[in-house]
Amino acid sequence: MKARYILYFITAILIALFILTISFPRKGINIAGVQLRFPSLEKILTRKTVEEPEIPDLEEPVFTAQDSIRLSLQDTLNYYRELVENQLGKFYFPYDDVGYFDGFFEQIQTAKSLQKIIRILHYGDSQIELDRISFNLRKYFQEKFGGGGPGLLPAVQTIPTATVYQRWSGDYTTYSAYGDGNRRKNGNYGFFCKCIGMTGENRFFVKASQNLDVPHKMRTFSKIKLYFFNKNGDFSAVLSDNLKKEKEALVANSEGLQSFLWELDTPLTTFTLTLKGNADIYGISVDGKYGVSVDNIPLRGSAGTLFTQLNDSLTRLMFQESNVGLVILQFGGNAVPAISSQKSIGFYVNNLQRQIQFFKRINPQGKILLIGPSDMAKRVEGELRSYPLLGQLVEAMKKMANDNGVAFWDIYEVMGGENSMIAWYKHGLAGEDLIHFTPKGANRIGEILVNSFENLYQLYLSKQNLSTQNSTVQP
Repeated sequence: MKARYILYFITAILIALFILTISFPRKGINIAGVQLRFPSLEKILTRKTVEEPEIPDLEEPVFTAQDSIRLSLQDTLNYYRELVENQLGKFYFPYDDVGYFDGFFEQIQTAKSLQKIIRILHYGDSQIELDRISFNLRKYFQEKFGGGGPGLLPAVQTIPTATVYQRWSGDYTTYSAYGDGNRRKNGNYGFFCKCIGMTGENRFFVKASQNLDVPHKMRTFSKIKLYFFNKNGDFSAVLSDNLKKEKEALVANSEGLQSFLWELDTPLTTFTLTLKGNADIYGISVDGKYGVSVDNIPLRGSAGTLFTQLNDSLTRLMFQESNVGLVILQFGGNAVPAISSQKSIGFYVNNLQRQIQFFKRINPQGKILLIGPSDMAKRVEGELRSYPLLGQLVEAMKKMANDNGVAFWDIYEVMGGENSMIAWYKHGLAGEDLIHFTPKGANRIGEILVNSFENLYQLYLSKQNLSTQNSTVQP
């Protein structure tokens, strides 16, 4: 067969197929129950090669549920880390160590299981009087970690507090490292930088606040502890409840620093301590069974430079016995009016540094938080302005805290910095003296500080959760 005939034949076949593709019904035809279909020209011309997926490399890691959990935990950790570093009221950590408070958080987390009380001593000037700011901290920590009661109370309360009413009667002498009262060369003042020396019979009365804004657990007392130094002879104490029923009477017949502890099955809201003997009384702690106690210790008129007057040994023993986990030092306001130069800033900050070193020496396992002064204003050339060197003082305190390995919280920054006190006064958050907060303003500061602690605690939990997850993954 000649080549042209073969070409004619192939062409004819193609033409026939073409005619068949365009004329054949799309749905096909049925012959004897068999459905016949012919592909359309469109399908023939547009048909694509099926792409086969690649076989996964068995050496590549497989994304598991644990990976998903870890990524989620890591995202949470990153979120809180960024929040802690950039939030209003952020902490300034020594050497940017965001884990500075981790040991403290671990302590208060285990307080319940260990049936212990961990104390937070909040020292400050008149800004914290009436339990201001301390109240916010106490409410937060006790709700989250357990605890109850108002914490440490001085034997003689010269400054009213919002949490309890107390009264002292008897023959006593006041000794104080600041303000009014007799000075002591031996430095035996105790927690409050102030104590009383009593003789004969004295009575100490406490009644919980009736204010319903005070949480119930803050108004009930399960553990009552008396800190005293017996000078000579028998010293006794009897605890009575509001029904005049006497609890266990305790007697000390040896000299030195001692304590009496009453653990109550039924919490009290009112009690009286009847004391007999010759002793120094350093304070009474009024707490729940376990958890966190936040102690409000205002030192009116103090610039926070008096702690080095305290006896190291006595104060160390008291801190150890009472499980002090955190000391908050909120000072600087009383120093501001006297600050007139860089030299005076340096003098004050160096003096404050010695106080930091004192607390680190007597309580090396505890943490320290330094809180600087708020903004303060006065009239300058007929206009209300911040004290000229206040901002520089705050920065110097912040640097000193960092250099000495303690945390810093900046109220001045939280308020808005220079001249912010004027705005706070106009909004009813500060008093007419342009120095002190109103109750509303102090509550605002307390809430911001609590929020700072909560975000930091969530960061701590995020780190713990991620560490636990990583440790459970088998290599």
